[in-house]
Amino acid sequence: MDLITRKEIEKAIQLDETVIEVVESAFRDLVEKQVQMPPIMRIDVPENNGEVDIKSAYIAGYDTFAVKLSSGFFDNYKLGLPSANGMMLLLSAITGEPKAVLADNGYLTDMRTAAAGAVAAKYLSREDVKTVGVIGTGAQARYQIQALKLVRDFEKVLVYGRTPEKAEQYKSDMEHLLNIPVEITVSPGELVEQCDLVVTTTPSAEPVIMENWLHPGLHITAMGSDAEHKQELSPEVLQNADIVACDVKEQSLRLGELRSCRNQEVIESSIELGEIISGRKKGRSKSEEITICDLTGTGVQDTAIARYAFEKIEKQGKEEE
Repeated sequence: MDLITRKEIEKAIQLDETVIEVVESAFRDLVEKQVQMPPIMRIDVPENNGEVDIKSAYIAGYDTFAVKLSSGFFDNYKLGLPSANGMMLLLSAITGEPKAVLADNGYLTDMRTAAAGAVAAKYLSREDVKTVGVIGTGAQARYQIQALKLVRDFEKVLVYGRTPEKAEQYKSDMEHLLNIPVEITVSPGELVEQCDLVVTTTPSAEPVIMENWLHPGLHITAMGSDAEHKQELSPEVLQNADIVACDVKEQSLRLGELRSCRNQEVIESSIELGEIISGRKKGRSKSEEITICDLTGTGVQDTAIARYAFEKIEKQGKEEE
């Protein structure tokens, strides 16, 4: 069994078009292949504002699959530590033997989550997006916009964060990375009203986007709600959207934005991202449509990114011999 460090993984895997394609294929597999994906197991550590999730999926026909343990301890910033951590265990689907431990400290989760946001935008946002907004200033707020730039050629970023110092640091970092202007807004409402596309990246327990801020042509990717106590969109936001999509409907109803939706018609008409990618359902068809995508994170994404990382690192190792 190989032990692969984060340093080795970062050297081999970057946020690029190939990673986005890997995650897009994983969404397609969910509807086109036989997939065994158990419900997420979560352990809460409330006294330290933390949680640990265990996710996995076996995709029929693949010789390996991943079991992932990921943690989010949201007060870690007070200690100067990142909130996300974890590792992935890659198992043989033939014998059950462990093939590798990917000790990525949450890096691969960050990569596949950002890629999922880019896939959502690819199929649901307008192609002529000019201004994008992000609510939150953490790692995903950076990765989501970085991945989005690979599928949409936007010209400006707006950011809202509760802590002014973090918003200023985000502005500086992202202007240097993307070479486009980043503006700090004073409220989430101001941000949403000015943007063609908005990404929410918070662990909020209360809505951060309200329905009266919506406007024609807007797309929202909400990726922060992945537990029963979290919520980033008011229920009325979903009711006022033309298309409501998610990664897995059953999971969104349990952990995501659909959980708080009280409109049965919205729930029944919601579609999974894999259905759009596979051509079974339609994504955005009109410029003025308002679209939403709720991403709760799936085990199939973890298996896909773990397999890709392991195979690429293994191939590079052989080439260096």
